[in-house]
Amino acid sequence: MRLSLFVTCLAVAAPLAAQGTKAVTKYPDAPAAAMAAIRESDLKRDLYAMAGDAMRGREGGTLDELRASAWLADELRTIGVKPAGENGTYYQWWNMRRTRISTAASSVKIGTLTPALWTDVVPNGNADADAVGLTIFAGDGSDSTIDLHGKIAVVTMSAPAQPVREVGTYSFEYRYATAALTATVNRFRGRGAAGLIIIADSITDVGFTAASVMRARGVYDVEGGVPRFAVTTAGAAQGAGRGGNAAAGGAGGGRGGAGGTAPTAVLLARPSMLAALRGGGVTAEIHLRVERFDAPSVNVVGVVRGTDPKLRDEYVLYSSHQDHDGVRYEMAGDSIWNGADDNASVSVALLATARAFVKNPGKRSVLFIYHGSEERGLLGSRWHAAHPVVPLTQIVAVLNGDMIGRNNPDSASLLGIQPPHLNSSELVAMALAANAKTGKFQLDSIWDRPTHPEGWYFRSDHLPYARLNVPAVEYSTNLHPDYHTPRDEPSRIDYAKLTRMTQWMYLTGWYVANVPKRPALEPGFKLER
Repeated sequence: MRLSLFVTCLAVAAPLAAQGTKAVTKYPDAPAAAMAAIRESDLKRDLYAMAGDAMRGREGGTLDELRASAWLADELRTIGVKPAGENGTYYQWWNMRRTRISTAASSVKIGTLTPALWTDVVPNGNADADAVGLTIFAGDGSDSTIDLHGKIAVVTMSAPAQPVREVGTYSFEYRYATAALTATVNRFRGRGAAGLIIIADSITDVGFTAASVMRARGVYDVEGGVPRFAVTTAGAAQGAGRGGNAAAGGAGGGRGGAGGTAPTAVLLARPSMLAALRGGGVTAEIHLRVERFDAPSVNVVGVVRGTDPKLRDEYVLYSSHQDHDGVRYEMAGDSIWNGADDNASVSVALLATARAFVKNPGKRSVLFIYHGSEERGLLGSRWHAAHPVVPLTQIVAVLNGDMIGRNNPDSASLLGIQPPHLNSSELVAMALAANAKTGKFQLDSIWDRPTHPEGWYFRSDHLPYARLNVPAVEYSTNLHPDYHTPRDEPSRIDYAKLTRMTQWMYLTGWYVANVPKRPALEPGFKLER
């Protein structure tokens, strides 16, 4: 849908002079000196520093994320942004709760074999599980006469229920393995097996190391934060997940082996183990135990105070996340997942925007927040939204960005511009007017639709604020084939486009910081589907 038609449908076309309407809202012009402070050379220099190999991919909950956070704090200090974190610092500390299969407390024994966890076998789940019984070879499961009750079924892998795209998040072999595991577990659902040992096929064998690396990480959460998903009255979670938040991502089903449930003790095994297991009739013992522990992560928070005594205690919040996926498995000889577009692109855009606001502060104050561990499940933004450094009622708008440096030079997306995601027509009108004066991007509204299969709106740091009724939008240039791979390198960024995207984000915030009336929440706004 073309944006002009879409905006008309939303009844927010009036502020756009380009639409030729009579009623035109006049927004305050940005100072030329502030706009000139946004320089492509600065963006490129900063992005190469933040997303270079030396930062090792900035994985959440690791020293690499903390080092990147310290670098950002130093940059904010150099620019002249004041600290707004805890105890006069730039930092807001919190703990992530990590749950993973314990290597030390878990054990697998099959007859005389003791396969090594994560090397020979990979648990397909993230929960305590026990299975003891005789092994039986059940092939691909097509022979329904084989009695599996109480036994450990050794099975061959089924192909995914749907074809797996060649290009996408992570590697093809890893995505294939995840889909094939789900299909295989489902095929044996309800047949009473105490456990499954799934022999990898040739494609999954290539992706075996990837599956091991991803599942060994476990899953992450933050206690005391805004819930990741909304909960309905029936107790079902709503909202689309983001690939990679829960690194385990197993396909196991419910407990037990009866009825329609699937066994929880499910192992992926190397093809080389098939010869030893095909005969069956040996005792197998699978004991999986989870361990839980806390690891520190951090939000980096700075502020440029406003100039108006009546408005300076209201805040425009610029949002990014500084983490990415760290050092993982190799793809084409590279194991550092740099995250140049995701999300160093927005992180350095915020530094450039900070230079502009330090040069010419607005009437309202401006918060710059780098949310930690977004890739692990929006953890930093969920924590800050629940424990804001300023009262949430004083945050007038959240301008979040996620991946703004790739794809067609003249296309972009603005999320939060159509129901049910639209929570402030006035904020959207300012963003659209700013685009008309800066990037002049053709906006793709498809990514903001509630029916979009990626669920893009629910996958970044504006979400916890929108869930708490703070006006919010997200800027993006959308997915590309290098997303969540080691190929997301600084050399692949379109720096001219990144500069225009930064100018667009800055000018929107300038409007919000200086208009007399803060953007209003839509009457009756309800985010959930």
